[in-house]
Amino acid sequence: RLFCEGGVRPPLEKVMALLDKLREQYGVRPVCSELHIAPSTYYHCQQQRHHPDKRSAHAQRDDWLKREIQRVYDENHQVYGVRKVWRQLLREGIRVARCTVAR
Repeated sequence: RLFCEGGVRPPLEKVMALLDKLREQYGVRPVCSELHIAPSTYYHCQQQRHHPDKRSAHAQRDDWLKREIQRVYDENHQVYGVRKVWRQLLREGIRVARCTVAR
């Protein structure tokens, strides 16, 4: 089961993966109808997947920050917590809020 009664929806990536799997057999619209998402949501996610440069500046910066945060974490033997990763990024001149690093 993908959706539980009264529960939280699964991440959009999981829903899109399921839709990718089922769309050849059933088509996009019927599957979207069953999953209670708009077909435009599916097509929007597809476009972003195939053209990451067309994503918003905020989303592109988030992707870049994820890579930088992971790099700092890995360079420090994966023992740094949020505060130390944040401080290291600031030392390197990367301005980012601590809550963003935590996210």
